[in-house]
Amino acid sequence: MGAVKKQQTQPGIARWRFALVAGLLCALAVSLIVHIAGLQVLPAQDHGYRFLQDQGRARTIRTEEIAAYRGAILDRNGELLAVSTPVQTLWANPRLLREASEQELRRLAGALDTRPAELARRLEKYRNKEFMYLHRHMSPEEAHQVLTLDLPGVFSKKEYRRFYPAGEVVAQLLGFTNIDDRGQEGLELAYDQSLSGEPGKRQVMKDLKGRRVQDLAVKQEARPGRDLRLTIDMRLQYLAYRELKKAVTDNGAASGFMVILDTRSGDVLAMANQPSFNPNNRQGVTAAAMRNRALIDQFEPGSTIKPLTALAALETGRYQPDTPIDTNPGYIRLPGKTLLDPVNRGVIDLTGVITKSSQVGITKVALDLEPESLRELFYRLGLGEAVGSGFPGEAPGVLPTRARWHPIELANFAFGYGLTVNAVQLAQAYSVVANAGLKRPVSLIKTEGKTSADAERVVQAPLAQNVVAMLETVIGPQGTGKRAAVDGYRVAGKTGTVHKVGSEGYADNRYRSVFAGFIPAENPRLAAVVVIDDPTHAKYYGGEVAAPVFGKVMAGAMRLLQVPPEEVTPADQQLATQLDERGTTS
Repeated sequence: MGAVKKQQTQPGIARWRFALVAGLLCALAVSLIVHIAGLQVLPAQDHGYRFLQDQGRARTIRTEEIAAYRGAILDRNGELLAVSTPVQTLWANPRLLREASEQELRRLAGALDTRPAELARRLEKYRNKEFMYLHRHMSPEEAHQVLTLDLPGVFSKKEYRRFYPAGEVVAQLLGFTNIDDRGQEGLELAYDQSLSGEPGKRQVMKDLKGRRVQDLAVKQEARPGRDLRLTIDMRLQYLAYRELKKAVTDNGAASGFMVILDTRSGDVLAMANQPSFNPNNRQGVTAAAMRNRALIDQFEPGSTIKPLTALAALETGRYQPDTPIDTNPGYIRLPGKTLLDPVNRGVIDLTGVITKSSQVGITKVALDLEPESLRELFYRLGLGEAVGSGFPGEAPGVLPTRARWHPIELANFAFGYGLTVNAVQLAQAYSVVANAGLKRPVSLIKTEGKTSADAERVVQAPLAQNVVAMLETVIGPQGTGKRAAVDGYRVAGKTGTVHKVGSEGYADNRYRSVFAGFIPAENPRLAAVVVIDDPTHAKYYGGEVAAPVFGKVMAGAMRLLQVPPEEVTPADQQLATQLDERGTTS
């Protein structure tokens, strides 16, 4: 009872103290609410929710590049010549990867097919970096095997690798891309901007270890590159490449090249080179093998120019195909040099000069011409200026201009020395003759809507047709180019055997064998030039080395293009006999 009374008389907690504590607790709660609101609701500049969100995004949200698909390269019929295939590239953050155990690094080195010591050396080299490549362009299956090791700091990204289905057959024309899929040579370089497209961008969320957590948004779609369709017909390209390679091998030649033009459109249907290389595996490839000689190399065309000199003579009106030329006594002396034929051909007509490739005959004709009129004709036919193919490094050739022409300079010029051409220029010049004097632009890129308005008349049709008849005799039994004949078809063309330039002038035992021509002669479809450089075996004349390549390729081309054989009429046969007889008059 006494204890109860004592409890009742104990003094209570003062009200002001209770209020103070309660107020402090409430103020603390309110302060906490205000602080949380400031962080999550109020947009303060330095510490508000937007600031924190920005800081969070900066640490977790990244912008990645979306690789653009490089456009394909196709031939005129749609056959793929160059195509990009998706691959995986493995990369690492060295700072994170260095945290892996020694055993994990060994497993990674094994999966990458490299030595652990080499991997360790690279990690040490990039220790202060956040990026290094582990392996470029792996197949998705191989990359997946590495990623399943689940090592810290190892990631992958999608890229594209270029593949060339035709391999070495058209390598120099196409060129190739580097490991970043950018054009380095050939048409890959010339049209790199169009083929490359434009990469895209996307935002992704990553964790602190750099692993992708979520794809957030595509900021910019990747724009694929545009396809490039060439004028090349791979059926003819394979045929030309095969025969050219065989000729270079059989004759022990240093190199060779061949060009085929569609005379009706100016399209380049084939452009083969030897030696070649495999663009899918360029280890050990030399610069010589990568050169597109058909457009980059310029050479003296030799006797293949003689028909063009004859055309210049016809343009004067003083010469006809049957105009007699006295080549007696089989040589002609000019200041500084004597020019001669293998045998004294006596009196032959202008056609016979071309049939027998008479040096003396064409020299006498040239000395009767105005040098500038001869040069001007060559220029009209496309010599001395680039054909405008757009190919990197195309050689424009050299067509000399002189204030005064010495007789030997004019003679050399008339039979193909002292000027240089590339193979496409020479093929275009012969195409003009084949087209009855119409010159068409040469093209490597297939375009629609070509019309006859694209052609330019540079030679009168009757004169060009006279030269066609002359060129047919070269392929006859008595001509220098009979090995270029194709059964069932009339062929027109001219051989050339050119001395190569050495350290001390023209070499006596080094040659370039050339043949230029077109088929069928009466309604030409194809013009072609074959060049075999520096044959080292017994044969070196253009008629022996280059002409057979033309004949074999054109025989196959006529079948592939389904050009029907001609029906040789008695009148045709009589004309051919007369032309042969006229060419062999001595």
